[in-house]
Amino acid sequence: MRKTFPLLKPLINPPFFLLSFSSLSSFSSPNSQCLIPTSKSHLYASFFCHLIHAYLNCSYLAKATSAFYQMRSLDLNPPLHSWNLLLHKFNSRGFVSQVPVLYQELLVCHQTGNLFTHNVLIHAYCKMGLLDKALTMLRGVEIDVVSYNTVIWGFSQRELGDLGIGFFSDMLKRGVGFDSVTFNTVIMGLCRKGLVHKAELLVDMFCNGGAALDVVGYNTLIYGYCKISAVSSALGVLERMKKEEIEPDLISYNTLISCLCKIGEIEAAKGLIDEITSRNLEPNVVTYTNFIGEFCRKRELDEAFSWYNEMVKSGIVPDVVSISSLVYGLCRDGQFYEAYALFREMEETGVSPNHVTYSSLIDYLNKSGEGRYSSAIFGEMLYRGFSTDLVLFTILIDGLLKNGKINEAQKLFKLIASFNLIPGTVTCSAIIDGYCKIGDMASAESALSEMEKGSVIPNVVTYSSIMNGFVKKHLIAKAFDCLQAMKVRGIAPNIFTYGTLIDGLFKAKNHKEALKLFDEMLEKGIKPNKFVVDSVFNGLRKNGKMTEANALMDGILSKGVSLDCVNYTSLMDGLLKSGEPSAAMEVAQDVMKGNLLPDVELYNVLVNCFCSLGKANEAKSFLLEMRNSGVSPDCITYNILISAHLREGEAHKALELFDEMKTDGLRPNLITYETLIPGLFDAGDTDRARNLLNEMAGLSFSPTPLTHRKMLRACCKNSTTEIIIEVHELLVRMGLLPDKTVYDTIIHSLCTHGKVKKAIQVLEEMKKREIAPDTFTMNSILLGHCNNGDIDRALGKYHEMVRLGFLPNMATYNTLFGGLESVGRIEEAENLLHEMHSHGFDHNNITYDILVTGHAKKGNKKETIRVYCEMVSKGFVPKVSTYNAVISLFSRSGMMKQAREMRNEMEKRGVKPNNSTFDILVSGWSRASDGIEATKLLKEMKDNGFKPHKSTLSLVCRAFSRPGARSRARKLLEKLYEI
Repeated sequence: MRKTFPLLKPLINPPFFLLSFSSLSSFSSPNSQCLIPTSKSHLYASFFCHLIHAYLNCSYLAKATSAFYQMRSLDLNPPLHSWNLLLHKFNSRGFVSQVPVLYQELLVCHQTGNLFTHNVLIHAYCKMGLLDKALTMLRGVEIDVVSYNTVIWGFSQRELGDLGIGFFSDMLKRGVGFDSVTFNTVIMGLCRKGLVHKAELLVDMFCNGGAALDVVGYNTLIYGYCKISAVSSALGVLERMKKEEIEPDLISYNTLISCLCKIGEIEAAKGLIDEITSRNLEPNVVTYTNFIGEFCRKRELDEAFSWYNEMVKSGIVPDVVSISSLVYGLCRDGQFYEAYALFREMEETGVSPNHVTYSSLIDYLNKSGEGRYSSAIFGEMLYRGFSTDLVLFTILIDGLLKNGKINEAQKLFKLIASFNLIPGTVTCSAIIDGYCKIGDMASAESALSEMEKGSVIPNVVTYSSIMNGFVKKHLIAKAFDCLQAMKVRGIAPNIFTYGTLIDGLFKAKNHKEALKLFDEMLEKGIKPNKFVVDSVFNGLRKNGKMTEANALMDGILSKGVSLDCVNYTSLMDGLLKSGEPSAAMEVAQDVMKGNLLPDVELYNVLVNCFCSLGKANEAKSFLLEMRNSGVSPDCITYNILISAHLREGEAHKALELFDEMKTDGLRPNLITYETLIPGLFDAGDTDRARNLLNEMAGLSFSPTPLTHRKMLRACCKNSTTEIIIEVHELLVRMGLLPDKTVYDTIIHSLCTHGKVKKAIQVLEEMKKREIAPDTFTMNSILLGHCNNGDIDRALGKYHEMVRLGFLPNMATYNTLFGGLESVGRIEEAENLLHEMHSHGFDHNNITYDILVTGHAKKGNKKETIRVYCEMVSKGFVPKVSTYNAVISLFSRSGMMKQAREMRNEMEKRGVKPNNSTFDILVSGWSRASDGIEATKLLKEMKDNGFKPHKSTLSLVCRAFSRPGARSRARKLLEKLYEI
């Protein structure tokens, strides 16, 4: 049962829509103005400024905007200092898009700003990513070192830090000296982009020129190396600081501890705490939070809470980050109630949750399908004035999309702008991916077009989502158009891009282009992952290219790509399905010898390999090995084994496995019953089969027409008509809907048993249900009459069929030919053959087999040979029973040389003789008193594992034993052949 969360109720769901400045133009209408004495205008302006500051502190942007326009409508003009404070407040509270609008109003009142004004505006442009406008300001107004530092920071934030170096020369040309902040910001820009070695070279160059790097600069280098997980280099920077007598601070150590924790070097991280205390520094909340956060990520919550308790005992007050880490860890471990309780306790300890805390709860609720509660928490968060960000919006949108709520996701996406946020690449990509997953490619393309037109740059994830959407819609050409557009924009395809397209091409049966793209991927140095390997291998296998698939797998292994259980399972399954169980076994042995731990799917294929080789008992031994390896056999494992034992005629072993399966706590599924019950009917164990069918009914399984067909076909072999009807009626009571397939199956089963009268009753019931019979249905009735030897009724029903408008097919005619052959009236087939030809049909393999056999049984040598020659001249290969009929005809006629030639012809055409073939030939040569040929055939017969029939042995004895010794000779031969 799904969990509910009764404690989670939205405190309020307030409308929180941002008023745009243009929508507030009504405040400037003449009707809204009142007279304010000039002497007091500065007081009123000051009042409005303080009011706007108060609203902004509470994140009430709409009210702050309203107050601002009310102030302007009253023609109040604060001094430049107050304007600057307003600009700064809008900027610092995150409402950066409003800063340029306020700046325009400032210019109306004061014509120009000052240095502080320009720096705030430059900062706002940088925060919005409008670097071109920031550069325009930098080159057109009064600036100082802060201005340059801000622009360099802006480039760093957009991971364009390497361009920041160029500002040094520009600053020198304009007479603006750079300071340690400039230098540190450039280093940070390089480190953020991963160019740490370049940053260190720059440090060396400046230090050699007489400049000194401060602790902030070294900490930045440590951060840079930690970012690329080069922890030894980061520790090297720490040692360099000590040599240059620059005391590392807590930031230095905390950065290193964070890095060591993330790469799993917990003991090394603990060692740094000892170094911290030896330098008279005290670990702070950040130090402990590094450990708490890492243990939460590793789902080692007991260890995380141990560090938390130690921190509290040390007198360090937990902050929002440390507690939020624990909330995140509990949510990630599925302990939502504990996380929610901790969340509610935070404020009791004097710590207010932040948007990260809320995000953890919202993310968990979205992933667990409880979107309504996540909306409640989001509403509470907004009501309490917490700022939100794009990460949280992306979490909410992603949750809605995963739950199929595309309309709600669209509304939330449109609401982002109301919070003064600009959707980024990740958020836009999420909404595009949502469109692609529901197949709305028109909306996905439209959203991509909007991205490309605006300032949001699509990335490889965006394009890969679009391509995946096109591939799923089988629009491969459009997917490749998207690939081309992506390359034009300078975005390199990644492994997921290639994987999607390769998989799509294989599914479109275009394996040549798929392999071409695979080669292109390899040429670009992209190492195939397990998904791509599986896609390429299965694509080749399903296109009948098993040799190429094996060669590809060998090539991939030689390049050092490690395969997983899924890849090996696909390889083994492919070899098995292509008729190479021995090769599949070799792969399995390689897996067992290696370090890869097989999973249940791989074991299942392995079990299937043994079963396909007829080694069901050996396959069963894997059950014990699986359990010893910690892998539990599933229903598929048991179903494979049960099916194999039934094929080998070992119904008792299949039943033992069925009981073992239930003892192990596995509930048999529909396939288990569909396999076992027909197998028991086949084996003649009707009572146990019926008991299991009743057991299946008690478990409320819903049978399908396929279930019905399997059961009834099996019943037809060894069961009575009454049992067939009983099984049919029970399946209907279990919920089987009697459709045409079901009716056809029961009618065919009854007719197979010759119960035509009952079959016709079912046919009438079928018609009453307004289910129209067709040629297949009527063919079953014909079969029933033929099985009863009533060929005249069958021919009469055939003519009735034609008269009623049923179109006969080859099965119709072959059924009638079979009926004529079975009653010895094959010569009457001539008229029927003419009718068959008139309906546009010609002889097929079955027709010829029936005609040759029928004429042979009638002893009509001339017609038998004529039809046989016509058959083989058209490329048809007779069945072994057809050859046996012809050989028998020659044998009965004493034409043993012709019989021998027919046997030779038979083997030339790849038809293996069976027991009856040898019986016929041995009997023939015995009647011809040719002991040499008879003896030779008896030896060959034994070598092939066949045993002569008793009647054959009696004939041999009569032909070749001495008078009075026939009985003893027969006993001797029976003992020899173990008859």
